[in-house]
Order: sequence, then structure tokens, then C-alpha cells
Amino acid sequence: MIGRPRKRRISMAALKPMLATLIDAPFDDPDWIFETKWDGYRVIARIDDGKVTLLSRRGTDVTSDYPRIAAALAKLRHTRQAVIDGELVALDRRGRSHFQLLQNAANRRVRLVYYVFDLLFLNGTDLRRFPLVERKRQLRSLLLSGKTIRFSRHVKRSGRAAFRNARRRGGEGVMAKRAQGAYLSGKRTREWLKIKTALRQEAVIVGYTRPQRSRQYFGALVLAVRKGNKWKFVGRAGTGFDRQSLKLIHARLDALRSIQKPVEASVPGEQGTTWVRPRLVCEVKFSEWTDDGQMRHPAFVGLRSDKPARSVIRERAR
Repeated sequence: MIGRPRKRRISMAALKPMLATLIDAPFDDPDWIFETKWDGYRVIARIDDGKVTLLSRRGTDVTSDYPRIAAALAKLRHTRQAVIDGELVALDRRGRSHFQLLQNAANRRVRLVYYVFDLLFLNGTDLRRFPLVERKRQLRSLLLSGKTIRFSRHVKRSGRAAFRNARRRGGEGVMAKRAQGAYLSGKRTREWLKIKTALRQEAVIVGYTRPQRSRQYFGALVLAVRKGNKWKFVGRAGTGFDRQSLKLIHARLDALRSIQKPVEASVPGEQGTTWVRPRLVCEVKFSEWTDDGQMRHPAFVGLRSDKPARSVIRERAR
């Protein structure tokens, strides 16, 4: 039997999303549920008497960027006050989420969907200590039928099958969550795990090379991650761009140009490299890590505005 939790004011710390730990293989377990790992932006939605506020992972108010999402959330049933966790994604024609599509949502007609998967507060009651499956049950009861706000469904026990399905569909991976687990705001725990179908890594852009042949703006991005209090070079991404992204990224990097080299180690092609202050975060996909800690064949996926550069470290599967 579930006890009645205390009512309390919602602090900013309580609005920080719970984070998952990367592991290297799927598993089956009756005590766990498995969800789609969506390829988008993490968004916390706060609803107060019809007013909706959308917060990025960093706590930035992004409501004005997604007015249709906010308007749909304002119509949830039996919801005077709530805090909801979910992922904002852009879907292709086959219903798959693509981070690249989300990057260009302001300039193109794309299907934006807010997939919701957790309910932290409801009408003044803190639900974070309730079991996950109970929080999801209550969340689902709030939703109306529609295409903008969707419930992120899950399966029980069968993590390996869920992973095979994700890989077959070309998805990013699966999330494994302990069915009876609490919601731990702002913490990275092993109560939530993520299993990726391909290697992906966030990296900070510390420079760019000259363009070659017919390409304009730049050739490749020089990438680094934080190690201790220094920046460590992890590779160069020269693929994954279209003309629009080349132009956009170059304009942002041009404003960050610096005479100071951010990384200490030597970088291939240094003489043709323009250094920039390490501010912009991007996501790349790659084939493997080399023995010296560099990504082999990294390809650009998209810029990330939801994470500070100094928080970007090499992600290691456990």
C-alpha cells in the first residue's frame, strides 16, 4: 500500500532531470521495464493553473521555442499543477526520432512530439518516492488522445528483445529502469540505464580546419572532452554536414575564434587549424575508441544547447 506523501513547494533542484548510466549490453529482468531511448532534447514541463513552462536540461526556459507543445500540455485532464519529464523529438516519415531534424525545426516543417515518461508532481503532491510504474500509470491517465503529447510506452522484463527491435528500426537504443524505483532529481544513478545501438558521444568544438576542394566554410571540427581540469583532444569530424549546417556552425565558431590552443597535446594538421574558445557542444557518432582515447571515423550529428561545455566528459559503458 502506498502512503500519502507530504505536500511541498517545488524547488528548482527538484526540477533537475534524473540521469542514466551507460552500460554496454541489454539484459532481461522481471524487476525492470524498458523504453525507447528517444533522440532529442530532454525537457521538464511544469504546469501551474494552466500556465506551462518548458525547461531544458540546464534549466533554461525554452517555452517560447515550442508554443504548440506548451499549448497541448495546458489541456491535460485533471491537472491543476504538475511536473512532467520527457523528451522533445522530431519524427521522420517512419516515426523515428532524429536529432538532425530537431536541429532544423525552426526552419523546416517537422513533426514535433513531446514523449512523456515520468510524473514528478501532481496537484501539490510529490510523487518522486512512488514506484516508477505507479508514476507512469498516473501520467498516462492525464493524457488526451493527440499527436503532440504522447506517452512513452514500455515493456516489462524483455530488454534484449526491446534492444533488437530498436536496432532493427534504426533507433538510438533503449532505456532500462527499475520498475519500483524512485525519481532522484539531478542525480545519475544505476536505477536508470541506457544501452545504445551505436557509439555516440558528446564533444566540445575547440577548433576547425580549412575547407578542401569545393566545400565552403570549414573542413572538419576539432573535438575535445573534459578530463580533470583540462581539454583532451578526441578526434576530428569532417562528415555529417549539409551546406546549411556548415554555414550556421561556421558563423557561430567565427565569433569564438581564439589565438590560444585549448588542448595541450599535438593535433593532426595544427598549422591549418583555427582555434576557438571551447563553448559549443555537439554530438557525434563513431565506430570505436582507439587505444589513445580518440574516436575513429567520427561523424557530426548535431549541436547541443542543453549541456554546458565543462560537463562533457568521455562516456564509458559499465
